[in-house]
Amino acid sequence: MDPLDELLYAVRANGAVLGTPVLPTGSALRFTDAAALTLCTPLRGEGWLLVDDQTIHLKPGDTAVVRGPAPFVFTTDPTATPDPIDVTCDGTVGATPLRPADAGPAAGGGTVLLAGAYYIRQQLPRRLLHALPPVMIVEDDYDCAPLLAYLEDNLAAGKLGRQVSLDRLLDWLMVCTLRDWFDLNSPRWYTALSDDVIGPVLQAMHSSPAAPWTLASLAEHANVSRTTLARRFTDLTGESPLGYLTDLRMTLAADLLAEPGASVAAVARRIGYADAYSFSTAFKRERGVSPSNLSQPAGV
Repeated sequence: MDPLDELLYAVRANGAVLGTPVLPTGSALRFTDAAALTLCTPLRGEGWLLVDDQTIHLKPGDTAVVRGPAPFVFTTDPTATPDPIDVTCDGTVGATPLRPADAGPAAGGGTVLLAGAYYIRQQLPRRLLHALPPVMIVEDDYDCAPLLAYLEDNLAAGKLGRQVSLDRLLDWLMVCTLRDWFDLNSPRWYTALSDDVIGPVLQAMHSSPAAPWTLASLAEHANVSRTTLARRFTDLTGESPLGYLTDLRMTLAADLLAEPGASVAAVARRIGYADAYSFSTAFKRERGVSPSNLSQPAGV
């Protein structure tokens, strides 16, 4: 599993909303889910995202992914100044849950918004979230367009089905959007995945993080010298190969320690350490806290 797949594997909607009520001009919604990622796309009409100091126009079919957890506003008129209505995608207590729109065309115009919140609690995919911008935009002429057309047609026909189906459809759209954005923008680590030398090394480390990797064995895997691997890996990722491996292992360990009944010794073995002492020393050096402070007793 490569780094992007680890992020996409963690993307699961919970309480997806396929179409809010029709929003008249001047409407404003403040999303308060505190989610890791929130997807917004106007199926009909247009809107604007107000994120930090940015005002971002969304045309019908454009898809935005906002990185949380801070609240943000979706409005149908950026020049109006109504008090935004606090909303959530999943019906969290204390905010108004978004409700699906009625089937059929919006009477007198207006905007129908598709939205969904994503909570990513594992540490492994969260390390990639830090590389994302506050807002990602994929325009309507990329790979997501056929899926959006399908959703809009079925919304109008009242054929979107039950909640679990809606969640999976939104998952599909989120995955398509993230893939499109990475293909269009190619962040540093994403470019490294397609490199002939570094790509296979990253794949190997993520597939088998507990393997007894050394600079020599990683270089042999890539069929290059240790010097070439070290220089090229650092140029493309900003980290040394073994520094990257250590961070990967510690991030994976943080997820494993959060599982009920996890022991420090068992986690140490699963990420490639011979004993709990050496793992604890490395974890405390990298994370500033003892792993025993993170492990969960059974039943928690």
